[in-house]
Amino acid sequence: MSTDARDATRETKLTLPKTWHAESADTVGSMGMFLAGLVLVSRNRYLAWPVVLLAISSCMNQHPIRTKEGGSTPWTALMTATFALLVSHAAMFTFTDPMTGAIKFS
Repeated sequence: MSTDARDATRETKLTLPKTWHAESADTVGSMGMFLAGLVLVSRNRYLAWPVVLLAISSCMNQHPIRTKEGGSTPWTALMTATFALLVSHAAMFTFTDPMTGAIKFS
């Protein structure tokens, strides 16, 4: 038997102890991005607020290992949720003619 630590025959598979908690994918952040996209498409004002709260929660509970492994960052989910909130409420601030429903420019 060789005493060289670089010997290929001495390699073993890496196994973590059973008491260690393995990090999993951030499904809450992915769900928040999906719901923010749904708000952007449907312009549902009432769904926009829970999406923003979900994004804030995702941002507060972020794990650096998840973003290192290629997951989406919670900051992008927060920015998308904020943008969806602005877009969904933007229709309330347009000036329309009550008779025709068209946008008034003057």
